[in-house]
Amino acid sequence: MRLATVLTPHGPRAAVATADGYVDLHATDPGLPAAVKHLLAASPAVRKAAADAAASKGAVRYAADQVKLLPPVPDPGKILCIGLNYRDHALEGGKAIPAEPVLFGKFANALIAHGDPIRLPKVSEKVDYEAELVIVVGKRGRHIPNDKSAFEHVGGYTCGHDVSARDWQFRGEEKQWMIGKTFDTFAPTGPVVVTADEIPDPHALQVQLRLNGTTLQNSNTKEFIFGVPHVLWYVSQCVTLEPGDLIFTGTPPGVGIARKPPVLLKPGDVAEVEIEKIGVLRNPCVAE
Repeated sequence: MRLATVLTPHGPRAAVATADGYVDLHATDPGLPAAVKHLLAASPAVRKAAADAAASKGAVRYAADQVKLLPPVPDPGKILCIGLNYRDHALEGGKAIPAEPVLFGKFANALIAHGDPIRLPKVSEKVDYEAELVIVVGKRGRHIPNDKSAFEHVGGYTCGHDVSARDWQFRGEEKQWMIGKTFDTFAPTGPVVVTADEIPDPHALQVQLRLNGTTLQNSNTKEFIFGVPHVLWYVSQCVTLEPGDLIFTGTPPGVGIARKPPVLLKPGDVAEVEIEKIGVLRNPCVAE
């Protein structure tokens, strides 16, 4: 299924994205969860009931222009990010291939939806783009094994944009990765979560970023240094992963700061993240 969260007259609702709009699952069947993260955590029988409800003649449907899209998971407990996770991106920046994942986080204030504007801070002159595949956790776990069983904890995948203020990220001798990554609006996600059953191999997805129609990033998740099981194992050694948690998995080469001359985001730009089998996440850029 392709799941979204839409703002309806009755509040935020989990919805199934269809060719011509969205089906409000809870309004169609009040026994179904009203939140995407609860639906991802539910049993296969509940998810089948959701798919059946979306296909039913009596489904409560909204045209795409009748509702506002919210982030697919508007209330994640955690937003975690892996840095330097593509071999070709590490080489682009002249970095050694990391022996273990580089981990940082974003705060909830950074989260925005497809179509929402990225606000370029007045205190930064070097705001960069980073297209990323995002894991959406579907099952609670701690000390998740680093093997195929880790996929049991994946609810689905979505597109993410790890917007980065490079002049803050690399500020000072000790660097400030998190503060450079978590300005307001710096974590666009969406437009949908595609459930894990529809993406059996997340390590074979084309990932692209276009800026004003020009492709600047174009690689494949086969370049991952640390695959999905390894990431879940590594993170869950330290924190309990909960349904709805988001894990940004790193970006391919082609980032703006590494270009000669650099290509940085400016007001009026439109950034598009496209990931195979998921879709296109589009956000305009505006001055703060």
